[in-house]
Amino acid sequence: MDSSKSDLPSRLLLTLEPWRNAAHWHLAFSGGLDSTVLLHLLAHLAKTQSLPALSAIHVHHGLQAAADAWPEHCRSVCDALGVPLQVVRVQVQPGASLERAARDARYGAFIEATHTNQVLLTAQHRDDQAETLLFRLLRGAGVKGLSGMPRQRPLGSGYLIRPLLDITRAELEAYASEHHLSWIEDPSNQDRQFSRNYLRHQVFPVLSERWPQAMATMARSAAHLSEAQTLLDDLAKIDLNQARTPSDFEWLGLPSLELAALAKLSAARQRNALSHWLEPRTRLPDSDHWSGWHDLRDATGDARPIWRLADGELHRAGGRIWWLSGGWLKPLAVAGKWPDPALPLALPDNGVLTLSGQIPDGPLQIRYREGGEIMDLPGRGHRDLKRLLNERGVPQFVRGRLPLLFKGEQLLAVPNLQGLDGGVAGDWNLHWQPLNEDQGLS
Repeated sequence: MDSSKSDLPSRLLLTLEPWRNAAHWHLAFSGGLDSTVLLHLLAHLAKTQSLPALSAIHVHHGLQAAADAWPEHCRSVCDALGVPLQVVRVQVQPGASLERAARDARYGAFIEATHTNQVLLTAQHRDDQAETLLFRLLRGAGVKGLSGMPRQRPLGSGYLIRPLLDITRAELEAYASEHHLSWIEDPSNQDRQFSRNYLRHQVFPVLSERWPQAMATMARSAAHLSEAQTLLDDLAKIDLNQARTPSDFEWLGLPSLELAALAKLSAARQRNALSHWLEPRTRLPDSDHWSGWHDLRDATGDARPIWRLADGELHRAGGRIWWLSGGWLKPLAVAGKWPDPALPLALPDNGVLTLSGQIPDGPLQIRYREGGEIMDLPGRGHRDLKRLLNERGVPQFVRGRLPLLFKGEQLLAVPNLQGLDGGVAGDWNLHWQPLNEDQGLS
């Protein structure tokens, strides 16, 4: 490993070249071997190179007694290198997987720390990438999962970068030995009950004894699969562009797609496009649990199918599929009087109402549909509200959330629907701004 004496810093610098204009580099610093080497490399490169401001962030999970001493160790290392350190204590939520819960808490802290035009650097290396590939293969992952850890991805308002994915654990150990670095040995890394530790200590030594290049070739396979995933993403964008036709209800602010454009694709392309569209919004089902999509797609025209996913629901209405989450799925509070119709009225978990023009005489009230509402329309007489909504093709999931303007028992207006949304003479209008997508995301 003699080449690491001069090679490692230059390789790291080349990898990070595209990010040298960032406003700040944060380093995820556990105090272990990998992040200690990365911190040392960056701190010394900063002495001879023009690099962004560098700081470290240590996340304390509070899961084991030994960890209480780690922040102080990390502080002493950072002080010696002249790198500011932020220690963040997080609460790990109980759940089936302690590993996942700790990761979620850790990355929550990273997201909060990483602002616009900033990057978070983490120290996963080539051996980690190989372990990730095998771990996900054993869990039945698809192409995306088998792509391994990406070199870069969005994180909060900035980006996460993994600059050591071409570096082996042996190279990091050699660098640490050469520079007499000290680091934390996490006792949990020896616990074979954790799947990754089992692979690292029980499986990979056997593989490497038979195939010495196993780590390298598996990491290379992950790179090939990452390229394949890029092509699948490109195909998904092409297919989604065909399905992103405008709807008659753009004012809802909800993500939606034209069902016919998706239905004409092969089953595999449907799943690929939908996965790409849903991924920023929810955790996706595994390949055995896509029957909900088939039911939604194939339902008869008068059906009201719903596909319930981890973080929201897909509804079908008006020849489209609609994504609902957050406030859109919460029960509505009882509406009531509009104290001052000249001012906007905030509706709990249901957006904002405004009246424009000549405000009608009061007192005015807001109610939600109960069934049987009648509206008096000029030239048409009394009309059933349900029929009026049917005529306009209002999606079923919207109807119960439409705020209705009443004066006593008289239904005066239904917002946003032309001909139903204001005075006879057009001298006033009722407008509803529903929850936008950001508010709707859980």
